[in-house]
Amino acid sequence: MKKVLIISPYFPPSNAADMQRIRMSLPFYKDFGWEAEIVCVAEKYTDAVFDYLLVKSVPQDIKIHHVNALNKEWTSKIGLGSIALRSLWYYKAYINRLLKTKKFDLIYFSTTQYPVCILGAYWKKKYGIPYIIDMQDPWFTDYYKDKPKHQQPKKFWFSYRLDKYLEPIAMKSVDGIMAVSSAYITELEERYENIRYVPSDVITFGGFKQDLQIAEDNQHQLRIAFDNNPAYKHIVYVGRGGYDMQKAVHLLLSAFKKGLKTDPQNFGLLRFHFIGTSYAPLGQGNKTLFCIAEKLGLENYVNEDTDRISFYESIYNLQQADALFIPGHEFPAYTASKIYPYILLEKPLLAIFNMESSAAHTLTECNAGDVANISNAKEAQNTILSFLSNLANSTLLKKEVNWARFEKHRARSMTKKQCDLFDRVIGKIKSHNE
Repeated sequence: MKKVLIISPYFPPSNAADMQRIRMSLPFYKDFGWEAEIVCVAEKYTDAVFDYLLVKSVPQDIKIHHVNALNKEWTSKIGLGSIALRSLWYYKAYINRLLKTKKFDLIYFSTTQYPVCILGAYWKKKYGIPYIIDMQDPWFTDYYKDKPKHQQPKKFWFSYRLDKYLEPIAMKSVDGIMAVSSAYITELEERYENIRYVPSDVITFGGFKQDLQIAEDNQHQLRIAFDNNPAYKHIVYVGRGGYDMQKAVHLLLSAFKKGLKTDPQNFGLLRFHFIGTSYAPLGQGNKTLFCIAEKLGLENYVNEDTDRISFYESIYNLQQADALFIPGHEFPAYTASKIYPYILLEKPLLAIFNMESSAAHTLTECNAGDVANISNAKEAQNTILSFLSNLANSTLLKKEVNWARFEKHRARSMTKKQCDLFDRVIGKIKSHNE
């Protein structure tokens, strides 16, 4: 059986979005001829919200290596918080020792902590092991360059320059690219000629039904993060906020305000809850979505809680909702990996996306929810208003999800696509060496 060494600084019990692909794939790698080992940062050095139930979803036979990192309490005093930079030297030292004693066919970076990916080029040169990078988000990007300072990520000046320097080191020697959006691959091909000639594939996250069962079995440990007063109908979103989500939320609440004006009795029963919208430490997040409600005079109908909640609490809160909402981005490259658990919950679902995005295609193809077109305000308002009106009047018909079409979006199917890419990478190298 072939062996892949997976680099993922965050790993259960850390509840970080960028390790979810790996976590959901681990039960299936062996089905397709690959044995996986994980190298993550030791729990005490990470800064993510912990969810110890996540460990229940990881097969017990998976070998997990832990590396140290500089303590954030010390490094934050000089403005260094990134787990990638804090752990970089420790990754290099630990895996150097590991590769002297064990043989791996492939190294696979699946993380948005991209600075660690520069080690792929180093290990390839030193040990001759090919590597793949999983692009879950853009690495170096000009997206925020022209944005007002308050809309830029913290330390943008530093990270922009660091990413511009580090990305070429990793990309010019990479042997394969995986991405959640074809736009990410296209952008890399335009920037680095060699990317055009390495195996690549668009592979989104998958639906992992086991997570719903874990949440149900452990609901006594989970809390509801919103006021679920049964006198109202609750529309819930759990996930990040941000200025780039404001357009979708504005479309949603503008349509709601229109409905409230024409049918105050029924629309007045609706309540909107945006939960876990900031990556900032607990109690320190900025509300980036509630301000839309304030501008529209809808403060009494909308709540935003910036504090992140655990993964299974997220599922539990969605299970308690009357309907689910997913705000999307105006750019088609944006892919919301969260749509898969939302679909599996089989709740009334309203999403606002660019209709060319993979998320919109999946929801439409599987008949899993109502999708409003973020690029057409009038069309979007009609879709949103119809959904909210039917929900408010208890006339919303249950969608019959096309599970046959959804099958290709399950975690096992997505893991097969990963392994197919692994095989293509080592197959190309083998044929080249012959």
